[in-house]
Amino acid sequence: METTTAAFYIGPFGITSIVITTWGIMLGLGVFCWLATRNLSLEPGPMQTLLEGIVSASEAAIQSVLPEHARELLPFITTLWIYLVIANLTGLIPLLHSPTGNLSVTAGLALLVFLSVHWFGIYHNGIRHYLKHYLSPTPLLLPFHLISEATRTIALAVRLFGNIMSLELVALLVLIVAGLLVPIPLLMLHIVEALVQAYIFGMLALIYVAGAMQSQYSKKENNNE
Repeated sequence: METTTAAFYIGPFGITSIVITTWGIMLGLGVFCWLATRNLSLEPGPMQTLLEGIVSASEAAIQSVLPEHARELLPFITTLWIYLVIANLTGLIPLLHSPTGNLSVTAGLALLVFLSVHWFGIYHNGIRHYLKHYLSPTPLLLPFHLISEATRTIALAVRLFGNIMSLELVALLVLIVAGLLVPIPLLMLHIVEALVQAYIFGMLALIYVAGAMQSQYSKKENNNE
């Protein structure tokens, strides 16, 4: 659920507990990654094995959608997945709320995906060729292409926000009504749903990026012909 009360202010800007939690997650991930990758070796220990497994699984998922550019997209998509998993599960910690249960956070993530889609598309196709696909197959479809870009970005933000917020709200209501005995299976449901929502958001981001880069292959095929 959203927490909008400011914990403190930096000038005119109010810093809410959601912002503090988000900063804490980013700082924790940064410190953890730095510590975990300081002493990598050819004979990996348990932590390195776990990290390699996460990277391999993420790379395999990306390869299933865009195999030619799996390594290139790996840092962005994997970071997105890891952050979303932790952010979605943060609501299980007492007195904390999942940042992704706040529409401002999910809107920021959706905007990041929106900008990344166009960056990858322009980087691989050139700005003229990339923008030309908005006029294909006819310039009359330009308004519909633009509406599609806006609506899918909004849907990306609202979908994640709605699912995580409703999940926390249901957990709170059940806890109030049924007490402390029932939430154990509900806890498992929360974990599963948090993982599923993180995976869906990351896969949609990957599919959108792949769609922006797809015209590159069409261009190559036309040149070969």
